[in-house]
Amino acid sequence: MKIPFIKCHGSGNDFILIDELENALAFTEEERKHLSLLLCDRNNGIGSDGILFVLGSDKAEGRMRMFNSDGTEAEMCGNGLRCVARHMIDKLGRSNIQIETEKAVLSVSQVEQIYPSIDTFAVAIEPVSFDVASLPMNFSAEQAVDVEIPELSERHRFTALSVPNPHIVSLVDEVKEEELYEIGKKANQLSSVFPNGVNVSFVQQLEQNQIFARTYERGVGLTNACGTAMSASSLVSTLLGTNELDTPVVVINKGGLVHCIVTKDGDTYRIQLRGNGTNVYQAVVEVNDDMQAFYVHSEERFEEENKAYEKLQNYAASLIGGSRA
Repeated sequence: MKIPFIKCHGSGNDFILIDELENALAFTEEERKHLSLLLCDRNNGIGSDGILFVLGSDKAEGRMRMFNSDGTEAEMCGNGLRCVARHMIDKLGRSNIQIETEKAVLSVSQVEQIYPSIDTFAVAIEPVSFDVASLPMNFSAEQAVDVEIPELSERHRFTALSVPNPHIVSLVDEVKEEELYEIGKKANQLSSVFPNGVNVSFVQQLEQNQIFARTYERGVGLTNACGTAMSASSLVSTLLGTNELDTPVVVINKGGLVHCIVTKDGDTYRIQLRGNGTNVYQAVVEVNDDMQAFYVHSEERFEEENKAYEKLQNYAASLIGGSRA
């Protein structure tokens, strides 16, 4: 089976994008799962955080399905949605379109660049809910806002929300990766509290409307960036008073940076996530019939695009006192 694909990333959160519609492919659910397990493996596969499958839709210009590297499907992926937005916008030659996701039809558009030479795409992250049942999370109250979760940690306070995939966010003085890893791993083993698992983020305030976010992503582990986690982190920090509504929050991550704008209409919060959708290379992968082996050929790299993003990464690293040189 020959499968054309694009290796792409949003904030260093990297994906294999496969356009089933354009290439007349029609995978079964099992095939999508097996492809994710085979191709995302960083030791023996192409290597990525997941696969973005682009399909047709009767509700929008296209439909996105995102499978994690462990073969599970995510309800939503903000970084992946930007990559699909870029792919569809390039293909259709339009600056504003809609993409169907599992939970909603979302508006996406190409907008002003967040950094020189970085094509930038804005995507809506919704629906948003603080109802613990929406995660789901077993808790003693309907909402868990800035509370202790004793089963996880006695040192941290968390806010739970779905955007629409499940997140818990803790504001910290300093992001300690080992601690985040242990809490994230524990949370995803704690089925009595999080039956479907959960994404866990630590957020450090750098200055007004500027934060550093690090995430343990359900089904993946620690990642360079998670779009919905950065969106959730912006909302939680705004809710708790460290950032402002209707103002871009610069969210710095290991893979670069994005802008998140949190708005409120009555009791409803909305988040717009703005960032890159960078193509690394395109190629063809040939997979054998039992999906146990493959090889890649016809690779074409997008060198200028990748050099431009390296500059953004170095800039983002300088804001947190690091260096990516």
